[in-house]
Amino acid sequence: QVQLVESGGGLVQAGGSLRLSCAASGRTFSSYAMGWFRQAPGKEREFVGAITWSLYNTYYADSVKGRFTISRDNAKNTVYLQMNSLKPEDTAVYYCAAGRPRSSVSYYSSRTYDYWGQGTQVTVSS
Repeated sequence: QVQLVESGGGLVQAGGSLRLSCAASGRTFSSYAMGWFRQAPGKEREFVGAITWSLYNTYYADSVKGRFTISRDNAKNTVYLQMNSLKPEDTAVYYCAAGRPRSSVSYYSSRTYDYWGQGTQVTVSS
């Protein structure tokens, strides 16, 4: 069982930065891949990025590639999402998730992830 709690959301102007954190409980955190997803009002939840559990390989949506960076600290049971050059279209509730993907493609699917946080709001003003 893994419990996830996101923090770090807020209101920022376009071009600014935020760092989201996701703190996990449970001794098996290090064995899970971690993903970030977001959901804007009236839209479906979409993949933002993910990081593998061992080699720390990362995957990103094209819309955030080059602007967002995922990292994890297994000693602290925490995964981070550094968001730079934020745009108004990045406004959404951001969720972290834990799962055990079986292929590279599955990292991108929300169905891969078994545990979810409650979400943190990110609002980017123009």
